[in-house]
Amino acid sequence: MRVARKNVMQKAVTVLLGSTILAASPALAQEAAEEEFGDEIVVTAQKREQNLQDVPISIQALGESRLENAQVSSFDDFQKLLPSVSSQSFGPSQSQIVFRGVTSGGDGLRIGPLPTSGLYLDEIPLTTIGGSVDLHVYDVSRIEALAGPQGTLYGASSLAGTLRIITNKPDASKFSGALGAEVNKFGEGDFGGTLEGYINAPLSDRAAVRIVGFYKKEGGYIDNVPGSRTFTLDDFDDTTNLTVNNAALLEKNYNDVETYGGRIALGIELDDNWTVTPQLIAQKQVSNGQFLFDPRKGDLKVSDFQPSRNKDRWYQAALTIEGKLSNWDLVYSGGYFQRKTEGNADYSYYSVAYDSYGYYATFFPNPAGGFFDPSQFFRSSDALTKQTHELRVSSPSDKKLRVTAGLFYQRQTDKVTANYSVANVSRSPGQLFFPALHSPLSGSPDNVFITRIFRVDRDYAAFGQAEFDVTEKLTLTGGLRVFKYNNTLDGFSGFNFGGTLAACVAGRTSTPDIPCINVERQKKETGTTFKVNLAYKITPDALVYGTVSRGFRPGGNNRRPGVIPFNSDTLTNFELGLKTSFGRLTWNAAGFYQKWKDLQFGLVPIGNNGITNTYNAGNARILGLETDISYRKGGISLTAAAAYIDAELTTDLCPVDPVTQNIVSSCPGAAAAFAGTRLPVQPKFKSSFTSRYQFELGGNKAFFQSTSTYQGGTRSFLTDNDFRAVGPTKGFSTFDFSAGISFGRFDVEAYIQNAFDKRGVLTRNTVCSTTFCGPFARSYPIKPQIFGLKVGTKF
Repeated sequence: MRVARKNVMQKAVTVLLGSTILAASPALAQEAAEEEFGDEIVVTAQKREQNLQDVPISIQALGESRLENAQVSSFDDFQKLLPSVSSQSFGPSQSQIVFRGVTSGGDGLRIGPLPTSGLYLDEIPLTTIGGSVDLHVYDVSRIEALAGPQGTLYGASSLAGTLRIITNKPDASKFSGALGAEVNKFGEGDFGGTLEGYINAPLSDRAAVRIVGFYKKEGGYIDNVPGSRTFTLDDFDDTTNLTVNNAALLEKNYNDVETYGGRIALGIELDDNWTVTPQLIAQKQVSNGQFLFDPRKGDLKVSDFQPSRNKDRWYQAALTIEGKLSNWDLVYSGGYFQRKTEGNADYSYYSVAYDSYGYYATFFPNPAGGFFDPSQFFRSSDALTKQTHELRVSSPSDKKLRVTAGLFYQRQTDKVTANYSVANVSRSPGQLFFPALHSPLSGSPDNVFITRIFRVDRDYAAFGQAEFDVTEKLTLTGGLRVFKYNNTLDGFSGFNFGGTLAACVAGRTSTPDIPCINVERQKKETGTTFKVNLAYKITPDALVYGTVSRGFRPGGNNRRPGVIPFNSDTLTNFELGLKTSFGRLTWNAAGFYQKWKDLQFGLVPIGNNGITNTYNAGNARILGLETDISYRKGGISLTAAAAYIDAELTTDLCPVDPVTQNIVSSCPGAAAAFAGTRLPVQPKFKSSFTSRYQFELGGNKAFFQSTSTYQGGTRSFLTDNDFRAVGPTKGFSTFDFSAGISFGRFDVEAYIQNAFDKRGVLTRNTVCSTTFCGPFARSYPIKPQIFGLKVGTKF
């Protein structure tokens, strides 16, 4: 059936493309194309407005029109258009952004390393501990992807690059607005839809308000199918075995998502020199089910034994003040971010460990006879906050010497709550969950393992960058950032029984949910990062540049007693680039070599009960080439981008000493991963190509667009044992098509994404350590085939 549907779809697309071209009148004026595609993209990557082609760094910008044309509404939608960007994810709001392959595959732990890549919303960093927020992309001016270390102007967690989402600002010159609606359906999955709109209203000659609202419902496409497992108590007596199943949770298309929220921004011009822009944005997202499927169960199918759900609520209050001190520009940006996530996940595949280690018969006898069902589930919540302040000044941009300098402060926290529990355990009054152990600590005897950790990460920095025009064509840029961080962990993490108290450092607490303090750690460090850039204008439309820059990521703490804290890691970048424009053709390219020192990596030592520690595990190098090209003539626009990235270890990644729980200094012939091992997640080659044809049809503007993407296979884990347990992903291609027409102020558009329903897999992962869950590895797929119809108006 699937093959037949794909053949029909291929024929339908061919007919649609042919009939559209034959019916088209290629009389669309050049000015109409320029209105759609734009002649110039202005970016603020270097903290001042510049033409994209004049910025001597590797940067790809997706403008508002291109985002709308590509049906972009989430991170998964736009990352496929950015060849140097990849991700590791468990689903919506659970992604780790990766630039140029700079990842060890162990990021995203709430008690572990910070991200390697920064995420900014306008002027404010939105990078968070754990997974990145999945901002609904609407009424966005552009997305800027700044590849390479951005350690001078952006600082912490911009080790590998920075992703900036720039919203449209209030405009006091005119009233405007838009309203759009969409209905869609996954090919063999469920229906979904979107409703979104904005209003920009002048309040006076110097003030305006912009209000944005959106609601999106995504249908599911993964089925929870029947499954069962038998726990063996006696290899010689089958009557003592216990068989459990998931009959109560069977559901088709059960991974649906609901997202809604809004934004309000006020723009006030106090006078000709000073502007104040307060902004509030809020979003809530609820996703159900799993977004990784189990190939052993079939295409887009899993067998979950416990309910899975993820709820993500956040808001950010931001204030930007822009003004002048004499002829210098001053900018203050401050923000307060609060996020609450709650997750339930099936952890029952870890329960097979009870069988293999003999725990089942010991810990789960039922006094009424037989044994309890040991199937586990995982409940977690994170209460995150982030407070940031930045003050910077910039000298006049028309001078031979241009300087930007500033101060930065950030404090982010996470209150981590996690319960690894066993459901549906019936017990008589006074019956203990662990009859062979002490009474439970947390007051909830269902909890096997609990975590109550308060994490605080503090960053301080002073930075400066100067540009000097040596000649009219040659510009030298130098930058320096002095940083300090102070990160702490405090709380409890351990098994939910009294024997854990032996590891406590502060005895029992007055809070019933926190039995004692057995984690009390601090890590602080000071250092510097730098940037040196030389740019030469061959002609007004051709620029070559060379850069040496360094980025850093703060170190942190481990919760396990005796395991030392981990230090910051650094990335040194050597880059040569070219930016050119030849009339209607634009071509940019960059080649780079990066040295990653003391990379932070999470390992689960043998006998550590699945607890991950973070270590400075060694060094790596990344070698790559990026390029993008665009051509525009009349109603035709062609855009292509590609990246080749070869990332590998340059030192052996040694295993952990099972006694000290720290990584050993040398391991000849016995490494967990040897020098030359490829880094995970990022494919070696990734590309995208978009063609758009605009024409007149019956006196109305119409278009046809196609996008093809390709990416190679990846390695999901760095260590050899983990990689062998889950295997590699394979390369894949996808094709998206859309067509539309405008009637006055109304636009109608139909699209199909992943037209031939290719089952591309981005990563493979397990819900727990591969030691226990490797046989049950799952695949995170791209979205399957989806059809959509959009109607919108602008006024």
